[in-house]
Amino acid sequence: MSEPDTLARPYACAAFEAARDAGAFEPWSRFLAAGAAAAADERVAVLIGNPRVSAPALIDFLLEIAGQPHQSGPERALLQLLAENARLVLLPEIAAQYEQLRAEAENQADVQVIAAQALTPPQSKALRGALEQRLGRAVRLHESVDAQLIGGALVRYGDMVIDGSLRGRIERMAAVMSGA
Repeated sequence: MSEPDTLARPYACAAFEAARDAGAFEPWSRFLAAGAAAAADERVAVLIGNPRVSAPALIDFLLEIAGQPHQSGPERALLQLLAENARLVLLPEIAAQYEQLRAEAENQADVQVIAAQALTPPQSKALRGALEQRLGRAVRLHESVDAQLIGGALVRYGDMVIDGSLRGRIERMAAVMSGA
């Protein structure tokens, strides 16, 4: 079977093109985020693919969850296409890929920062400024805390990973000392 990211790509691109053509990036982001959250919820996941739940009923249900009941536009068409191809489970991956396409179009970078402690506003501002200079685009930080890092932070953007955590330094030092 193909990988979810490969299967999701054409749907994410179609959603992005519809949003771009309508000038509606934010509404599509909200719609896809709600659909992704619903599809990832175990109570909804059991309905997806259940032969006793009709595709139209499931689509209406997902549209209602997304706050768009009775929607008859491209959002419904996307859900219908996903349902017909048994791809509704891909909504989380579709939403993630859509956000990547949107960020690229808006010249923004979504950067994940995992820190040992919550960043202070001046630290966030300084980090954002340094990343904007390095990446050449506006940066949206998505911060989280992981005390297991001991100190410092881990920064991720796409394939780029900057490990400035104390735990990472200790692990690298241990590898050097063990000859690995």
